[in-house]
Amino acid sequence: MARLNARELLDLVLDPGSWEPWDTPLARTGVSEEYAATLAAAQEKSGADESVITGAGTIAGHRVALLVSEFGFLAGSIGRDAADRLVAAITRATAEGLPLFGAPASGGTRMQEGTPAFIQMVRIGEALLAHKAAGLPYIVYLRHPTTGGVMATWGSLGHITVAEPRALLGFLGPKVVELVTGEALPDDVQRAETLSTQGIIDGVLLPAELRVVAATLLDLLAPPPSPVTPPGQERNFSATTPAEKFPSHRLTGDSTPEAVDAWTRIERTRRAERPGIRELLALASSVVPLQGTTRGERDNGILLALARFGDQACVVVAQDRAAQAKRPFGPSGLRAAQRGIALAESLRLPLLTVIDTPGAELSARAENGAIAGEIARTLAALVAVRTPTVSLMLGQGNGGGALALLPADRILAAGNAWLTPLPPEGASAIVHGDVEHAAEIANAQQVLALDLAERGVVDRIVEETPDAADDPDDFLARVAATVADELAVVRRQGAGTPAARAARYL
Repeated sequence: MARLNARELLDLVLDPGSWEPWDTPLARTGVSEEYAATLAAAQEKSGADESVITGAGTIAGHRVALLVSEFGFLAGSIGRDAADRLVAAITRATAEGLPLFGAPASGGTRMQEGTPAFIQMVRIGEALLAHKAAGLPYIVYLRHPTTGGVMATWGSLGHITVAEPRALLGFLGPKVVELVTGEALPDDVQRAETLSTQGIIDGVLLPAELRVVAATLLDLLAPPPSPVTPPGQERNFSATTPAEKFPSHRLTGDSTPEAVDAWTRIERTRRAERPGIRELLALASSVVPLQGTTRGERDNGILLALARFGDQACVVVAQDRAAQAKRPFGPSGLRAAQRGIALAESLRLPLLTVIDTPGAELSARAENGAIAGEIARTLAALVAVRTPTVSLMLGQGNGGGALALLPADRILAAGNAWLTPLPPEGASAIVHGDVEHAAEIANAQQVLALDLAERGVVDRIVEETPDAADDPDDFLARVAATVADELAVVRRQGAGTPAARAARYL
């Protein structure tokens, strides 16, 4: 695949005629004659006056600021002038309230300028942190190659990061690593596809695909419209005294809850054909999948995405029951959930968590990975997050891994959903020494979402008629409409305090 230069990438991504350059002529003061000749030759070769081009343009009508490397200029290396240009553009984007799009392709710090160039990475990093602290998105497209100080700063600080196929991405390039250590890196290390598999970046995209994905992201991240009108077919849910503190408990559906026991409902949620988060996301109007922790971990049991339900955009952190059938989620999955929680706060988007799990991983690997601590940290992050939150109990809710995604400003549940500290079989083993009393234990422990609604914990039940697996289309449509409604509610009300989120459990 031929490498695109900076202007070719801009032409590919931006709306025609929308490019607005921000760069001003460079003084080039205080440089040696030899270095000045090198810079002049680089300009003649590349057609650019520096290794970065900055400015603004529109993508599908969304105005965005851009930082684009020109690799043809001294391998895209960053010296003082390039750093000044980057910092000025990032600062201007922050002042104008613009999303930022970075497209680095660089060997890193400019060797001709040495340490004075190297330390400019501090300024670039600080400017990006200020931009993100203002609640503005930073999207990164890593191009071939991106290494050194560029990969270690503006290449790795994006909210969402994707890369071009087979791009070389890493701390030090493989030739330098081999010269310094005497050992060659494996061929698949530092490749975009490997970084995606490892959960370091969110995906791999051809340059030709970038415009569509960027437009979708910018649409999701744009200021939301006015709240939607709540869907119909609702009536009051009869609640006991604790629910009077939360008087908005409602039932969504065409019938009153079935008079069936807890064990029957639990068995229904374990049916293989029961719809899960992926089927629900299929009803979202826009979805951009994310993955991993960005720190070299990925767990398919936890699904991350940006999505829009109705008119309401959100960050989704969900337990994927289908993926967990192959392997339960473990500590890395919980750390991915923590990334999603932090991402929602940073982007100032509502957060939707989805509980649907037979239980977190039980293994020596999980214990050595501090799974109990990661449950605690996920739970604490969700209680304290400074953005509106909605939790959806979609089906199974076993153990601390389920509880970790429960605290929210609004809690919704499917009619057959449940939450237990242990699977009923495990509780039976503790109490009776066998699993034969599982149904009895389940029926006695008030495990159902319907029970939690009676206690004022669950705000809204989306009833099943009688089982989501038998009528998935109608059930998922009602869930999606309810999620959109509740996202509008929490966005209008604003984020709750940790104390308010905990009060419902009194």
